[in-house]
Amino acid sequence: MNGWKRAGRGARARFVASLEEQESTVLRGLVTEVTQMLEGRAADTPQDELAELTGMRTGPTSRPDDRVLARLLPDFTSEDADLAAGLRSLHEPELIQAKKHAADAVLSALPPRGGRVELTVEQADEWLAALNDVRLALGTALDVSEETPEEFPDDDPRAPHLGVYHWLTFVQDSLVQARMQVL
Repeated sequence: MNGWKRAGRGARARFVASLEEQESTVLRGLVTEVTQMLEGRAADTPQDELAELTGMRTGPTSRPDDRVLARLLPDFTSEDADLAAGLRSLHEPELIQAKKHAADAVLSALPPRGGRVELTVEQADEWLAALNDVRLALGTALDVSEETPEEFPDDDPRAPHLGVYHWLTFVQDSLVQARMQVL
């Protein structure tokens, strides 16, 4: 991938990139994996009879035990544990749905064997959200921080995955740069 390019202006703006088959496969796999994690979290939520009657979905009140999920679904506040639990219960189902919607936008526009991708402004925003989630998940799994070197030693099992993280950073950054040209 050479990066995203903007075509057109204003509401007619499009963002175009070409992905190699391997790039498309890797991105599809990572987005699917994040989606499966989110779906697992949603499925683990106990059924609430009141929510069933009112149609109001509620979610869990506790933070995910899995550190990757905890990064994707952070607390809404850190100042009051009861308030954080209540906010999580009310808003986590919507947050998961929004993240799944963004992931679906990537999966539906991503050519399975690589090739040209053309996005509208709205689709670009969905891609940016999904790319951010994938980077957060992978970065958390790899323990990426500001102190992380550009490369891990060859004997570090995380070494091959850091290159994927850097590639995702490039894909996201080039789309952000192209998207900013429309503003």
